[in-house]
Amino acid sequence: MSQYSQRMGRLAAKIFGNVSRPTNVKSQKVERMFTQKPYYLRPEVVDYYPNYKVINRLDIKLRAFGMFRDSHLGVINEIERLSVIKGKVLKTRRRYKGRRATRR
Repeated sequence: MSQYSQRMGRLAAKIFGNVSRPTNVKSQKVERMFTQKPYYLRPEVVDYYPNYKVINRLDIKLRAFGMFRDSHLGVINEIERLSVIKGKVLKTRRRYKGRRATRR
């Protein structure tokens, strides 16, 4: 193979996005990583999880209409209701109002 054909082969490889010179496996892996789109531009990575705020609001509304049952929240509400009946209502903790806050 002449030097001209080698140089033209390298130039064609550069133009068409192929590896211009033969490399080892590690270098090929690095080149493959750089040819891919970055993670923040890939839709399969960015849009993997749904918008949790919208889903949470929808769950709350459906629960109010009786169309969705959240068993964990139901148990919490039942415990709260029973404690109110027994007269053991828990006071809500205020932020920065404890013994530790007075020491600061």
